[in-house]
Amino acid sequence: MAIRKAGFKVGVIGCGLMGSGIAQTCAQSGYETVVREVNQELLDKGLARIYSAWEMMVNKGKITQGQADEHKARLHGTVRLEDLADCDIVIEAIIENMEEKLRLFPALDAILKPEALILSNTSSLNITQMGAVTKRPEQVCGLHFFNPAPVMKLVEIVKTLSTSEQTIETVREFAISLGKTPVLAKDTAGFIVNFLLIPYLLAAIRMLENGMASREDIDTAMKYGCGYPMGPLTLLDYVGLDTTLWAAEAIYEEYKEPLYAPPPLLRRMVNAGMLGRKSGKGFYDYSETK
Repeated sequence: MAIRKAGFKVGVIGCGLMGSGIAQTCAQSGYETVVREVNQELLDKGLARIYSAWEMMVNKGKITQGQADEHKARLHGTVRLEDLADCDIVIEAIIENMEEKLRLFPALDAILKPEALILSNTSSLNITQMGAVTKRPEQVCGLHFFNPAPVMKLVEIVKTLSTSEQTIETVREFAISLGKTPVLAKDTAGFIVNFLLIPYLLAAIRMLENGMASREDIDTAMKYGCGYPMGPLTLLDYVGLDTTLWAAEAIYEEYKEPLYAPPPLLRRMVNAGMLGRKSGKGFYDYSETK
């Protein structure tokens, strides 16, 4: 499938933090984009987030008002899965729950045209399993964006045992057209980035949990000692503690490596609803931060 922005339609399922960022990226890259949510309230919230981002870009002089209007005209919201039927590529960005994805993929497979590709934005779950419940497993792969999707340059293309080379090349071309730098990973838990990142983040939680250093000193040490843009606990709040927990559990389930076992503190914080920035509180308090 050749990538031509004119007449090429992209679907995004999920308009949360990641889904809205992916939809924004596709629309502002010149693609007709339709984003689907399960209800109108969540859809309106996600679209408002995108419109606010474009307004901020206009105010900062990064784009003109005319360009923002063009982006907005290319973006369409819906609560009906059927409205994605004529899409050429559909990117799934729903909750990191395999049962939900296994319900979505066959339903999506049934309504899409035969040549359409189905991509998952999962950060850790088995994409081979998702493709297996469709009649087009060779047209299913991962396209993992990083938060915030409009800003972060990297995407991981994840090849399953069934994914065709043609699908991989099409997705690579698509990713580049979005201004992203793609890397290719096999369908193993954690792919590339999370396989290396999760042990580091969990070690920081264990260090705090065991009273080895304060949260501020842990973050300061890694920021200035290793040149990282932010410390691990700040990064955890940004990524989302629930997202980190799901990723750690998925990788631990596959490898049974103790480095990936979620610390009790992480699990307790997620159970308490302390998910980081998105909930207003994680390792730091964001309740009064705009």
